[in-house]
Amino acid sequence: MKDSPDLLERLLRGLYSAVLYLLVPVTLYHLIWRGFRHQAYLLRWHERYAVYHQPPADAELGRRTVWLHAVSVGEVNAAAPVVNALRRARPDLRLLITTITPTGSDRVNALWGGEVEHVYLPYDLPGAVGRFLAHFKPGVALIMETELWPNLLFGCRDRGIPAYILNARLSERSLRGYRVLAPLVARALRTVTRVAAQSQADAERFVRLGADAGQVVRTGNLKFDVPLPDGIDAFAAQCRAAHGGRPVWIAASTHEDEEAAVLAMHRRLRERHPDLLLLWVPRHPERFRVVAELARMAGMRVATRSRATWPGAADEVFVVDTLGELISFYACADVAFVGGSLQAVGGHNLLEPAATGTAIVTGPHLHNFAEIRRLFTGAGALKIGCDAAAVGRALGDLLDNLDERARMVEAGLELVESGRGALAATMALIEPVLPPVEAFGRY
Repeated sequence: MKDSPDLLERLLRGLYSAVLYLLVPVTLYHLIWRGFRHQAYLLRWHERYAVYHQPPADAELGRRTVWLHAVSVGEVNAAAPVVNALRRARPDLRLLITTITPTGSDRVNALWGGEVEHVYLPYDLPGAVGRFLAHFKPGVALIMETELWPNLLFGCRDRGIPAYILNARLSERSLRGYRVLAPLVARALRTVTRVAAQSQADAERFVRLGADAGQVVRTGNLKFDVPLPDGIDAFAAQCRAAHGGRPVWIAASTHEDEEAAVLAMHRRLRERHPDLLLLWVPRHPERFRVVAELARMAGMRVATRSRATWPGAADEVFVVDTLGELISFYACADVAFVGGSLQAVGGHNLLEPAATGTAIVTGPHLHNFAEIRRLFTGAGALKIGCDAAAVGRALGDLLDNLDERARMVEAGLELVESGRGALAATMALIEPVLPPVEAFGRY
């Protein structure tokens, strides 16, 4: 067990926890406010405070419980190779997956249904964390990417639960954001058994945050190992047949402040390509209906996935208002704009469009994917616009130039293939702490 609590830790934890308890009314207000936009936030509040109706796990069930936390859709997708590998190799294990967002919850259910258990992760209140860990009694904790909740990590240490941060990433911006809590976060980080970093730069930033160098190992990015959906080529062929084989671009994972720019880009692009189709996939479900209405108000003919299944020959905008289909729709497009990059969100997954053979354009804000940005720009597999106008010009140039698109696609596919291997390294890291098969038998 690492770093038993001392007086300074108890003081820091006490101050941090007191502030969190004072903020409980704010968390309730946040859930209600989000609920007006996405009704799922009004449900299952008991899980967010670790109050459960089913009986707690007994000691034997707890010992064979592997708990994995993935905050939302992107992290669930990144965790999918690990979850699937555990299900194949260790069917005797009980898999518990927690998320924070309803869209993450929906993605867990879409991928695995009742084959895994799922609840929301409780807020980082000492009482809620204690109830969560006592109820499920996990034998090991696997935490995806950058979820550094001090009470949760200390709770795992205090109960002897080995904790791993998988696919760990930490941008310079996030590192600066932890500055106020640095003394507490550094101590919490040192309770972790291993930090499996996506890149050497991420590994070095975790050390700067407070991890011991011996805790941190570079395993690569699990998103390179995410497989394409079965039947994706047939899916794309159906889409093309439905809309008549027109040129297509996709605006993926867009945020609210990017929506006006997407509409303006589409209007300008259609001046050069009058039959151009836009596939639009907002990042958040509460924007599905809104963007469809915005496009209609702009005078465009709009169809949606939930109502029309496929875009028709006369449709100008097709809103993908379903979850879990983004990768498949990337395969239907000639060029992709990946959102969260025209504002300081930090970007979204660039590996998915690259893996489907789609040329990629983004805005300048990619701090959450700094290493992938470096690799893709160095290989000529990514175009970055400094603002919305530049993004629109880059999209237009690629729609005009089939040869340049083909070069970008080839470079992206090569990068995805060469980056594989994080899954094997990650599984080798966690296998020693999994309970032995012979202790429980195969189920």
